[in-house]
Amino acid sequence: MRFGLFGGARTKRGVGLEDSQGYESFIEYVIEADRLGFGQLFMVEHHFTGQGQVSASMTVLAYLAAKTRNIRLGTAVVVLPWHNPVLVAEQVATLDLLTGGRVDFGVGKGYRQAEFDGFCIPMDEAGERFDEAMDIIRKAWTSHEKTGGRFSHHGKRWHYDNIVVEPEPLQRPHPPLWLAAGSRDSICRAAREGYNLLLDQLAQVDQIAQRIALFRAECERVGRPYAPDMVATARALQMIHGEGERAQALETRKRVVNVIGDLARDKLADRVEDDTAPLLGTPEEVIARLKQLEAAGATNILLVDPNASVANLRAFVAEVVPAFRPARAAD
Repeated sequence: MRFGLFGGARTKRGVGLEDSQGYESFIEYVIEADRLGFGQLFMVEHHFTGQGQVSASMTVLAYLAAKTRNIRLGTAVVVLPWHNPVLVAEQVATLDLLTGGRVDFGVGKGYRQAEFDGFCIPMDEAGERFDEAMDIIRKAWTSHEKTGGRFSHHGKRWHYDNIVVEPEPLQRPHPPLWLAAGSRDSICRAAREGYNLLLDQLAQVDQIAQRIALFRAECERVGRPYAPDMVATARALQMIHGEGERAQALETRKRVVNVIGDLARDKLADRVEDDTAPLLGTPEEVIARLKQLEAAGATNILLVDPNASVANLRAFVAEVVPAFRPARAAD
């Protein structure tokens, strides 16, 4: 089993509990995760929330590129309908160079109505805008092999004449592509079109199992080799060390769910106490929940700590991770 992080920074004027925290503490948190051997960070992008969430994710990731050595740095996600795709291609390729090839490029169509309203972009245009943007970004990163880098594009939303996108990404043909998906159609699309799959932190364990099985089956149907690390599953981490801490942990979970509840749709249990999504409980309970996920095929877990605590990371590595290390062969 592999472990990484999911989340982002938040300025101090924020008032709600989310998957993010203050910038300085977040930087320290990721640096420690890198030192402890966590494999990936996927950073959120949000706008106009009034809670100080990180909006310029690639700027923060560029800073982290200089502060870390091994952890992969990903976007979760760049909402393509809001961005100039050529500028995105340039920024991601530059970040790939700065990290020495440690970038994962997560993309999505977006789901928050208020963000589309703020950008004055109709939400019903999200699909077509996403498709055109990805077509341009793929051209920008693969044209070097075919035409020396130059290409033109004349679509519904974007027009470019004889341009070359520089620099080229270090990873070839480009950084791994990740798609945030939950519906049957979007999961099958991810498998068909060469994306890895990002699964959200609110989906219940049985839903995670169904989605991974669907993704794997579609990969097999189209002849794409499947590997477990092609799927990353975000999970809230709220580890406790005594029954006296459980009530507070459950209350924190309720507040988090209320803030990000627009993700929920059919994903939440009727009661927080019946919610199988979070890694909430004692180290033994967390291990048991991770074993359930492992049995469901989810072996690449992205931790979402609502407090982004370095101490919690260290406790997780000391008390949970050893249960998932391969047993040593007998001498």
